[in-house]
Amino acid sequence: MKYIEEALIRLRMSSHDAHYAGDLVDGAKMLSLFGDLATELLVRYDGDEGLFRAYDMVEFLAPVYAGDFIEARGHLISAGKSSRKMEFEAYRVITPNIEAGESAADLLKEPVLVCRATGTCVTPKDKQRVEHND
Repeated sequence: MKYIEEALIRLRMSSHDAHYAGDLVDGAKMLSLFGDLATELLVRYDGDEGLFRAYDMVEFLAPVYAGDFIEARGHLISAGKSSRKMEFEAYRVITPNIEAGESAADLLKEPVLVCRATGTCVTPKDKQRVEHND
């Protein structure tokens, strides 16, 4: 599929992100990353941050822990006069390997999809600073 716009964030989950026992990170952290991706996509497409209107679907597919490196991707898949449909995915790409040493980590051969979502954002017409050939 050809996307209108794409954005990517890669970061490490810290001990401050861990919210539950066993250094488990709250799923809301993935939604926060998706919100940041949506903002970047809107700025790229419209020249304005716009507003996140609603998630249509959210799936938490695997746990995320402190020390995991997460790569989150967002894609603008369609655009109306002011609404923008987006899809998001978050993958674990590196995970700590405490058994190999306190500073050891493993680059995963296959990234693990930990969360995905779709949603709609809105950039009011009077805030759009980029001309589109609709």
